[in-house]
Amino acid sequence: MTRRAPILAAIFATMLPAAAAAQAQEWPREVPPPPLKARQVDFPAYQLKTFTNGLQVLFVPQHEQPAVSYRLLIRAGAMQEPSEKPGVANFVASLINQGTTTRSAQEIANAIDSAGGVMGVSSGNELTFVSGAVVKDRTDLALALAADVVQNPAFAPAEIDLHRRQAISAMQVGYDDPDYIANTVFDRLIFGLHPYGRPNEGTADSLPRITRDDMVTFHKAWFVPNNALLAIVGDLTADEAFAAADRAFGKWTRRDVPTAKVADPPPPTPRVVVIDRPGSAQTEIRVGHIAISRTHPDFIPFDMAIRILGGEGANRLFGVLRSDRGLTYGASATFHTFRTAGDVVAETDTRSATTGESLRLMVDEFWRLQREAVHPAELRGAQDFMSGHFPLSIESPSAIAEQVLVRLFYGLDLSEIETYLSKVDLVTPGEIQRVAKQFLKPDALTIVLVGDASTFVNQLKAVGFTDFERIPLSELDLDSPTLRRVR
Repeated sequence: MTRRAPILAAIFATMLPAAAAAQAQEWPREVPPPPLKARQVDFPAYQLKTFTNGLQVLFVPQHEQPAVSYRLLIRAGAMQEPSEKPGVANFVASLINQGTTTRSAQEIANAIDSAGGVMGVSSGNELTFVSGAVVKDRTDLALALAADVVQNPAFAPAEIDLHRRQAISAMQVGYDDPDYIANTVFDRLIFGLHPYGRPNEGTADSLPRITRDDMVTFHKAWFVPNNALLAIVGDLTADEAFAAADRAFGKWTRRDVPTAKVADPPPPTPRVVVIDRPGSAQTEIRVGHIAISRTHPDFIPFDMAIRILGGEGANRLFGVLRSDRGLTYGASATFHTFRTAGDVVAETDTRSATTGESLRLMVDEFWRLQREAVHPAELRGAQDFMSGHFPLSIESPSAIAEQVLVRLFYGLDLSEIETYLSKVDLVTPGEIQRVAKQFLKPDALTIVLVGDASTFVNQLKAVGFTDFERIPLSELDLDSPTLRRVR
């Protein structure tokens, strides 16, 4: 395309000299148009109040519709469950809205439906949340239901048995999905037996052993108001919102919260694990290592460095693997963060025949980010994306509440929300290289390959990966220190 431009300019020059110059400058265009000018971000007002029982309540007004939504966070997830029984937190989250001491599961569902509302419950590594939405005049009902399910779950044996069967079935389905296997094994290798590395839904060994007593004990210890955050968003005044929260949660009894004693995750360790899945036409590839936490002072520049490696606004991995070589349909890198640690993972899938080449190129990009300062235009692309995306993340009152909740949960200064864009704009190429050298560990990468090992293991040796472990999928055991099932 670049060789054609002078030829076309010469042809047009013999016919329309004045037009030729303009045409040569404007076509063909090889770069995308510049982003729109960043708009001023004014973070809307919100109010925060701590009740006498320790519950923190956040209110964000929204008067565009006569509706109210809420989100209740409990600071309890996989981090707080017994290490020998992963999956307890997920059991609790799945069952608290399936019947309480005052309402059956059907009665809860009917009450929500009759109010034209919704309710959802979920859990993760560090939290459990209940969320919902209703029309304004059913606010008290919605919050009363939320209060009931978090304070008075019945944990009915029939519901426990049903969830256990569903969880085991879902796990069996997951083992047929190479993407699930790659992600699960990668987390397990990165974090070891730390809760961050265990599947939140539990393991094949733990699911049959989880009892009702385990759930009751977990719930009693962690589901207390002084371990919770409540956000209310909607067509109310602050006084109305706090009064409604007090009616629903004011009698929730405060108790001391235990301290979760968890060993630190292991340091980054180079390891290449091949999960052999005979008959696979493609290989799932994961490359990465443990990284800094969400509360680290270098979070913003490091987050930007990973976006340059494989995220929105830049994505070197996509450029090399997809655009330049045609080895895959997509490639990316992601920076996941938690309270005490995080991880970096680069991922793609490729044909079995190009596994070695793709892996080599991915690892080389980790090294390149350390060796070479990023081009200012490349950095600008990542900054423009982050600056353009942030206003969308506070576009709605619910999104505003989520931004505030995240910072309350991590114990961050709430003023960070208003200074975020200026901090993004101040990052320099030198700072990107500094954090890449300090926090990227290309010599200590964990690598997971899921595919038909017989079609690509010889490629690994040819591109410099001579030391690897080969584990048949039929022998994979996430509870085992060696990842192999003991026969």
